[in-house]
Amino acid sequence: MDDRRTVKVSKYVSKHLRHQPERIGLVLDPQGWVEIEDLIRAASAHGFPFSRAELDHVVETNDKQRFAVEGTKIRASQGHTVTVDLGLPEAEPPAYLYHGTVTTALDAIRSEGLRPMARHHVHLSADRETATRVGARRGRPVVLAVDAAAMRAAGHVFRISANGVWLVDAVPPRFLRFR
Repeated sequence: MDDRRTVKVSKYVSKHLRHQPERIGLVLDPQGWVEIEDLIRAASAHGFPFSRAELDHVVETNDKQRFAVEGTKIRASQGHTVTVDLGLPEAEPPAYLYHGTVTTALDAIRSEGLRPMARHHVHLSADRETATRVGARRGRPVVLAVDAAAMRAAGHVFRISANGVWLVDAVPPRFLRFR
């Protein structure tokens, strides 16, 4: 499968597993899973056919490991705007985590901290490089350090998705390091 097709299928699947399953008639179970054959059938019925081999290629080659497959089911690893319970246990974070953003967001972040916006959690990275790539999607990246150890000591709950993204409900400004 060529790279453009891989990206198109990945974006389509991500959109419908994370944000708009109902748009193509999918119903996710409470943990966000759906039968792979139901996804393929629904996509085809709505004018975006792809094969199981193409889907397997997308899952296997996605550099962000956006999707998880268990048996005959698939789900997005994180980033949902629809209500799902990924069942992720609490996890002990490293001392610092990182968040990639852009300069235009800094004033709001300084006053309000990091908020999940339309998602259920704030997404944090374990390293600066990943956070830089995340921030670069919207322009010139700025990487903020999050004092995760202090947050955890203050009672904040951290979880880690199957693809290594750290999730937290919010990050108050006092735990951010603007460098």
